[in-house]
Amino acid sequence: MTEIPRQMQAIDPEAPGGAEVLRVVDRPVPEPGPGEVLIRVAAAGINRPDILQRRGLYPPPPGAPSIPGLEVAGRIVSLGGGVDRFRQGQTVCALIAGGGYAEYALAPAAQCLPVPEALTPVEGAAMPETLFTVWSNLFQRGYARDGETVLVHGGTSGIGTMAIALCREFGIRILVTCGSEAKCERARALGADAAINYRDGDFVEAVAALTDGRGVDIVLDMVGGDYLPRNLRCLAEEGRHVSIAVQRGATAELELGRVMAKRLVLTGSLLRPRSAEFKSLLADEIAREVWPLVAEGRVKPVIHATFPLAEAAQAHRLMESGDHVGKIVLTIGDLDRMI
Repeated sequence: MTEIPRQMQAIDPEAPGGAEVLRVVDRPVPEPGPGEVLIRVAAAGINRPDILQRRGLYPPPPGAPSIPGLEVAGRIVSLGGGVDRFRQGQTVCALIAGGGYAEYALAPAAQCLPVPEALTPVEGAAMPETLFTVWSNLFQRGYARDGETVLVHGGTSGIGTMAIALCREFGIRILVTCGSEAKCERARALGADAAINYRDGDFVEAVAALTDGRGVDIVLDMVGGDYLPRNLRCLAEEGRHVSIAVQRGATAELELGRVMAKRLVLTGSLLRPRSAEFKSLLADEIAREVWPLVAEGRVKPVIHATFPLAEAAQAHRLMESGDHVGKIVLTIGDLDRMI
């Protein structure tokens, strides 16, 4: 049994700022409480909420560590009281409320999933945040069903590429928007039924043409702001609009007449502040409905780049540039020895 040290390396900025605040520091190794596991982190996914937290715009929820990082993969090295669904030494990936940019991280056991042989540790670390987000919003809140058509903005983002993978497996036609023709080509190669270059024309007109004027059943939107009224024009009757981020602003003008005439539903959610009970139930549903596809190698994240923990600043700058397709992941320690 490997002895657990008392100190670990982590990224834990003392104050908000630019990417330069992401420096490696020493922090105490946390101890698992009831229902928790301690994971020796092999890799940690980077997500846009990490960027917002670093800038001081998205503080951790009460009780969460100040260390950023919402998803990890690694080996369980210690079990808290009452944990019986996993064993010490098992490789898992986990959705966490923070603490991923570190050599060790705590995770609720109920939010862990076993990493199958079909996934590398880096791929495992890139799964939880986007998978839980897309499943809870597109399939639970948006009620996506076989044969429907959805529009997803940011088609080559981590969210977009995961949405493409899930829609491909569940018989849903997916249209995406991207910011360049190269990204549109990549989205189509990943399985998008159509990709719209939003810099090259009006995506509302493109959606109308692609759906013979009917519109889409669901819009999964991470843009917000002035996209909302345009998104509503893309929706078919009984359409659902699901908001998951507000990159262009948190306020928008709403066309109530259109909402009433087409009987539209507007909803949205934030995953990080949700209760442990909700996330546990979500993990159980994903384990039943999606994880068998992951184990077969049919659903995987798209990995754009990896960086060692000490280069977290470079990883954040890459995400902020938008010049990536899929996920950016931090690698922490020797993956072969830890897994």
